[in-house]
Amino acid sequence: MRKGKYLLLFIIAAIICCRKPYNPPPISAPSGYLVVEGVINSGSDSTFITLSHTVNVASKTTVNPVLNAVVAIEGDQNITYPLTDMGNGKYACAGLNLDNSHNYRLSIKTADNKQYESDYMAVLNSPPIDSVSYDTQGTVFNPGLNLYVNTHDPGDKVIYYRWDYQETWIFHANFASLFYSNGDTVLGRNLLIDNITYCWQSDTASTILLGSTAKLSKNIIEKQPLISIESTSEKVGDEYSILVRQYALTPAAYTFYTSLKKNTEQLGSIFDAQPSQLIGNLHSVTNPSEPVIGYVSVGSISSQRIFITNSQLPDWHTQPFYPDSVCMLAFGPDAPCCLYVYPPGPQNQVDAYINYLTNNNPDPLIPINSIGLPGHPPLGYTATERKCADCTLRGTNKKPSFWK
Repeated sequence: MRKGKYLLLFIIAAIICCRKPYNPPPISAPSGYLVVEGVINSGSDSTFITLSHTVNVASKTTVNPVLNAVVAIEGDQNITYPLTDMGNGKYACAGLNLDNSHNYRLSIKTADNKQYESDYMAVLNSPPIDSVSYDTQGTVFNPGLNLYVNTHDPGDKVIYYRWDYQETWIFHANFASLFYSNGDTVLGRNLLIDNITYCWQSDTASTILLGSTAKLSKNIIEKQPLISIESTSEKVGDEYSILVRQYALTPAAYTFYTSLKKNTEQLGSIFDAQPSQLIGNLHSVTNPSEPVIGYVSVGSISSQRIFITNSQLPDWHTQPFYPDSVCMLAFGPDAPCCLYVYPPGPQNQVDAYINYLTNNNPDPLIPINSIGLPGHPPLGYTATERKCADCTLRGTNKKPSFWK
């Protein structure tokens, strides 16, 4: 019995020892393929097209924009609408107000004289968004804010949809700075023009959001999930806003985005979908065998924005981006946010830690408040690292034009 046990252990050890890691080299394409992103907006809003080239997996470059291209929208009635080169691979034109009875395509000519075209596409306008709704449901241990979009097409022409969004929220620094240093002197901060305590930050959708009523009894989409936000997130600490954009898709466009979603978001385990070839509606005129990645649709885009304030939510306790902690003599990106006291003293700690010119301090602290009795010269200042007091490191203190 004991010999059999040892034999089994020997076999297991031999199997483990014989396993060798296999790291196949990344596949390198001879040159980057063209990637086209955007929608030809048939309405009064602007059209934006982004052009880039694919990069190899092993490359240190993550963005490869196509510069100095000639981009235009062509109608089947021999009308051309040129797009303006905005730089960094982005091309745009003002509202087109296209004739919905005609078909349109995108034409691209790169700086190396390569020509690309999309198929002619009929105009397919998005119906209005009925509403953007939310709830605060979740598990007992993980509550959060869930946002949804609701829509339908009264004309029953649209059954495939795509959405994206831009979310914006107010956040604040750990400490409100009432003072600043001009290099050699600490002065009172003008909070009307130099408030670095409250800022706005924005983010965009990181996933492909698709919906269809093809298998539903009614052409109505209710509570299509957009995003879930944890109750501890700083996004819901003060006021939050989301702008949702809705696109109408043809069956071919829906198939393209479904494949793109599977290829980019649902890979990683043996149970996930296998990668598939992306078949879009863009082609190379110069070299018909060259792959082109992207799908260009034509139609108006509907949108809706909502605001949610912290008072509309449960009594959640949000966590700051940088945690507060018991003050210790620790600095750096991973250190907690703490207030430190710096009196002038014999070694002039205010100059050493706050006034960067007098002591050639390359990384000065930001003064927060003064130390001393009202009506008397300060005896010193409390101060903290910039990340804990200056919200402009992660956002902007300029109020967005759409903010209420």
